[in-house]
Amino acid sequence: MNRKIGMIGSLVNAFTVLMFAVFLLADWSFGYFFVCIFLALGFVCMVSALDAEGTDRTKAAGRTALVFAGMYATLILIVYFTQCTTVLNEKLGEEASRILDYSYMGYMFNLDMLGYGLMALSTFFIGLTVNVKNKKDKVLKILLLVHGLFFPGCLIMPMTGIFTRSNGSGSKGGVIALEIWCLYFLPIGITAFLHFKEQGSGQTKAE
Repeated sequence: MNRKIGMIGSLVNAFTVLMFAVFLLADWSFGYFFVCIFLALGFVCMVSALDAEGTDRTKAAGRTALVFAGMYATLILIVYFTQCTTVLNEKLGEEASRILDYSYMGYMFNLDMLGYGLMALSTFFIGLTVNVKNKKDKVLKILLLVHGLFFPGCLIMPMTGIFTRSNGSGSKGGVIALEIWCLYFLPIGITAFLHFKEQGSGQTKAE
């Protein structure tokens, strides 16, 4: 069961990141808002399955990763459920829009950045638990650990006010930055899926 949950969560991660990249290029806001909801759910499943493989020596790192994953998912579900419901379905005044509408890069955007910062922390700590048995595991471990470097930027940049002076989340620079993140995170979902798949095949010999 642990392996199946891990495989499903990893596939959901890979698929939703791919769809996010496509919908972002197509400028379909509902599409990329909607898939982020399932990205959060799949991420929690993936991290939980990786934690289940840990040993007593890595238990603290695994539990830390799970807590941060839950915090990330909570914030992201709030942000994108709000976009898919209140923002897209109701006529909001200018003041309410500046608070709730993600495209204004205000309160909701800042919560989103905090959420993805927590996601980065989660990947770093769960990366510490990965037991490398082959090259795929090594790649997965490195990708997870390095992804943790996104945390400082996600935490500090909103505090500088840089986003409030930008042209919005749909700016060319913002789209490019998000597409680069997708190119980085997509292999995490793919290598995690291969990791869980191989756990069930009995292939533990290093490649």
